Amino acid sequence: MSAYVIVGVDVLDQEAALAYAAVAQPSILSHGGRYLVAGPTPEPVEGAWDFSRLLIIEFPDMDRIREWYDSPEYRRAREIRKGAARVRMLFAEGSPPEGFSLPASPAR
Repeated sequence: MSAYVIVGVDVLDQEAALAYAAVAQPSILSHGGRYLVAGPTPEPVEGAWDFSRLLIIEFPDMDRIREWYDSPEYRRAREIRKGAARVRMLFAEGSPPEGFSLPASPAR
């Protein structure tokens, strides 16, 4: 089942962030990642999203995300990123097309 990396980013140093992206993007693509969303964070419909950029990256499965995240090339990218960007990252597994299951109602 597909799995997703959801990333909120605040760029602190534009030049260093571009150097990070030049290493991170090929790493993501070489591990089967596919960008679904990448750009400025849109105005929220509800609540607050306190970061300037939003990325959502789809991978074939959670194992592939972990392989990518632990890969030597992405470890290198994370070193480049230090001090260049503030990042919040979540890994999430996809759900079946019919959505999530609701808990069973107690019998009456």
